[in-house]
Amino acid sequence: MAKFKLDDVDHQILEMLIDNTRVPFTDIAKKLVISAGTVHVRVKKMEEAGIIKGSSLTLDYKKLGYAFIAYVGVFLQKTSQTKFVLERINEIPYVTVAHITTGKFNVFCKIRAKNTEHAKEVIFMIDDIEGVYRTETMISLEESLNDKKRLMHSIFNNM
Repeated sequence: MAKFKLDDVDHQILEMLIDNTRVPFTDIAKKLVISAGTVHVRVKKMEEAGIIKGSSLTLDYKKLGYAFIAYVGVFLQKTSQTKFVLERINEIPYVTVAHITTGKFNVFCKIRAKNTEHAKEVIFMIDDIEGVYRTETMISLEESLNDKKRLMHSIFNNM
């Protein structure tokens, strides 16, 4: 597939969608003085090119009772067990992010839990996976920065 070239109108559409993924195409069209059909076609082309991959919903996990965040570094007995271990980790719904990493850990996970007792249960679930040698956990005291918009705005401003 040829590289999709974004123009200024595409950037403006993306900027508005980054700020609010639920903004109606008619509102975008009015602001950019183009037709809603044009917005729809351009968004569709960006989806087909893989630039836009769906939209997301942001939840307030504290209000849902899952304010506890911890990061779990996972040491494996053998790196060849990575795929198997990740498949088992994927079965634990409280693990919200998992990365294969270099350095100290083979896998690095973010977990969400109700409290320390619940977090301990989740960590033990990870520890019990065949191929996991041990884990090391860091508790998040506060999520001070979690803003994907900043990076996206920067990328589009530098294109």
